[in-house]
Amino acid sequence: MRALFFCFLSVTMTTTIHTATVDFGQRYIAAWTAFYPSKALDQGIHAAIFDYEDLSPEKIATWLDFNKEILKVVSDLNAPAVQGRQIDARLLRAQIRSEIHKWEQQKPHINSPSLYIGLISKAMEDILKADFLDDADRAQLICHRATAVKALCISAIQSLKTGPQSELQRGLKQLAKTMTFYSETLPQLTRDWKMPAYCPDYTKIYQSTAGQIEELHKHLKTKIAPVATISNPILGKQEYGRRLRNYFDNELSPEALGQMALEEIEEVRDLIYEVSKDYLLERYPDQAIPKNRLATIKAAFADMEEDAPTSGQDYLAFWQDLSVKAMAFIEEHQIATLPKFQTLEIKSAPESSGPAARIGWVESAPPFAPNPLTTLYLPSIPDTLPAQEQKEFWSSFNKPFNRMIVIHELFPGHYMQIKISRESPHPVRLYFPYRLYFEGWATFTERVLLDAGWEKENKLTLLAHLRKRLENANRAYTSVQVHCQNWNQEQVMQFSTETSLLAPQFAKSLWGRLMRSPMQMTSYFLGGKLFTDLLASEKERLGEDFVLIDFMDTILRAGPIPIDEFTNLLK
Repeated sequence: MRALFFCFLSVTMTTTIHTATVDFGQRYIAAWTAFYPSKALDQGIHAAIFDYEDLSPEKIATWLDFNKEILKVVSDLNAPAVQGRQIDARLLRAQIRSEIHKWEQQKPHINSPSLYIGLISKAMEDILKADFLDDADRAQLICHRATAVKALCISAIQSLKTGPQSELQRGLKQLAKTMTFYSETLPQLTRDWKMPAYCPDYTKIYQSTAGQIEELHKHLKTKIAPVATISNPILGKQEYGRRLRNYFDNELSPEALGQMALEEIEEVRDLIYEVSKDYLLERYPDQAIPKNRLATIKAAFADMEEDAPTSGQDYLAFWQDLSVKAMAFIEEHQIATLPKFQTLEIKSAPESSGPAARIGWVESAPPFAPNPLTTLYLPSIPDTLPAQEQKEFWSSFNKPFNRMIVIHELFPGHYMQIKISRESPHPVRLYFPYRLYFEGWATFTERVLLDAGWEKENKLTLLAHLRKRLENANRAYTSVQVHCQNWNQEQVMQFSTETSLLAPQFAKSLWGRLMRSPMQMTSYFLGGKLFTDLLASEKERLGEDFVLIDFMDTILRAGPIPIDEFTNLLK
């Protein structure tokens, strides 16, 4: 039975190519799951654990041909096959273009050792930790996965021609650890699991896999290392423009994006000055306002940063109380329909998470996971660091900032949008969402709640929002400047702190994010602007008949689709 299931998964992609009666979205999802079983498992598709990536030249060629076939179907949004499914077609079109560019132009199977090493080194993790497997499943899967790892090693030796030096150095260390795992740790770990009963050739299989990993290690060291390249994370104007068009699903140019962001920076700086001046007049009526605009802003910022947590425990308690207040405000003011059953927990980010611990993150369950718990990991800093360093850290995550950012991260931002979108009857939207939607929606909701009166008595909360709005525009602007105008890290830091007034903690992390996620860094500003324009358009169209909760609920229930599609949905 297991063998039959393995066979079924391995031929799924081929059979879907020839099944004309199946919907193009279903066909693509089935083929994608067969080609990327590890990614499918990460999405919560437990059945995908029974297969593993096959990166042989034949499989890659088949995958490319399939993408080109489906691209013909979804490229014409007026074609009969697409009628009533234009949104799915647009999402798949962007996904397919990225896949074709990846395998035809970037060619990671030829130029990126980490493509193979990442899969090889993590191959057993999911099996060993999966609590939904019984003993027989786990044992058979270990054998099957070891065989798949051996095949990946062979594909890597056959296909790889070069790779970045830094990537190769990390990869060789990782492979050395993986060799030890297969030759020593795995047999020790499974010693009492009665493996021969489920997999008679177990010893031979894991020894053979360990030997093949050693062969790959030798190949990388002797054949690939001498021709390794120096990687350049700067995309260049042409590639940046291509990615921007595909990410945005529009013809927006880098120059236009840069100009839009710069105009936003200038506008928001003026707003920050006005709010800072009003705050100081209200807070210190007997003192003169500084004549210098920047001095006025810095004086207000200083008060904002002074109202800060004193420790991780203080911060955690503050957030737990804040989330309750945000829910109550949304319900009282009829802003959006809250989910009936909350599946949220709030924790401090563990130090083991590295640099991410300094900025925090939301960890949502995969869209198809059976236990959809969402965890908000709050920014953290060790108590063992110098007191001044801790004070500077907490000043960046001051309480006015958090009173605003709770909207973005939780209600009705990321937590709510992701929780509600999981209920979508449109699987394409869950597999291949419109990326601009996520940060765009969360950014937009900050403004909606503030306009509705959230923290209206506290000008520092509004100031924190404006500072975040300035940061969002700065992210988009510096993304363009770095990748299209060759700005260096020093130029980014100088512009971000002096012109865009970034808090030190956020300025420090900006460069790395611009290198890793240049498109995602544009989504806060671009997506927020699109939703803001949409709201203005709907208010103008409906006049007195406009109802905010209907507007917000429609967007949340539709899920992560191109924002311009909401114009028709709202009508």
